[in-house]
Amino acid sequence: MEIRHLKYFLTLAKELSFTKASEKLFIAQPPLSRQIKELEQELGTLLFNRNNKKVVLTEAGKFYQKEITQLLQNLDRINLKAQKMGQHISGEFRIAYISSTFSGDITELVKFLSAKYPFVNFRLYEVPTVEQVIGLEQGKIDLGIIRAPLYSPHIETNLWFRDSYSLVFNRANVNIKSEKEIAKLKDETFVFFNKEYAPFYYDSLIEICAKYGFAPKIVHESNNISSIIQLVKNGLGISIVPTNIVKSYNYPELGFLELKKPNLYTDILLATPKDSDSEIAREAIQFLLK
Repeated sequence: MEIRHLKYFLTLAKELSFTKASEKLFIAQPPLSRQIKELEQELGTLLFNRNNKKVVLTEAGKFYQKEITQLLQNLDRINLKAQKMGQHISGEFRIAYISSTFSGDITELVKFLSAKYPFVNFRLYEVPTVEQVIGLEQGKIDLGIIRAPLYSPHIETNLWFRDSYSLVFNRANVNIKSEKEIAKLKDETFVFFNKEYAPFYYDSLIEICAKYGFAPKIVHESNNISSIIQLVKNGLGISIVPTNIVKSYNYPELGFLELKKPNLYTDILLATPKDSDSEIAREAIQFLLK
């Protein structure tokens, strides 16, 4: 029994006419009739009752039609998945991001990739930059979204975007309208990322405060931007955050003041293991950079 026998059978089962079925299959009627007889002989049962006037399915033929239809549909699915796997577009693709960069853009990226590669499981992980570097070097992360700087000969990067910094505060507790007033915050409580979790980012915030003439009194630390925003919203401190997050946390209780001193910016990078040659990673980077 060959696949063509089954396809010939399904066409005849649908048309119930050797003339119409042969036209659909682009073969003459005698070869079609012979193929159907070979199939019935192999099965040891009639699939069609036919005479000079009509062709009808037997009960066995009706059952066979239903089962073979499902079989060939599954076969098509299996063949497609095998093809995708052969093209390295099946399996799992792991995307890591730092909490201060998660945005609607990343959500749209996953939607885009899921539609383009339906046989791939896309997994999102919130991972600090330090751990992402290790994961990328070990091939445990396929695409990393991290904050510069990144020093590794085993990782390739593309600049996604350059972001400024903004002061974030609770409007009820802090009244500040310009950068000239920032120095008066020297006695206020600050909320920063934990230094061990994001060492470079932590040091950057300390340097920013120094540029404005004071050393921050850091009382609360967190490993997540959402927690930092909530602490500020609840009046437990002030923080300095990437300006890009403002659109995600635009609460009425919060005030944001962009810091515009020269050279105050943070670069967000798209990172992949060097020489990974991943089609999905290339598509993802192209999508985010457009």
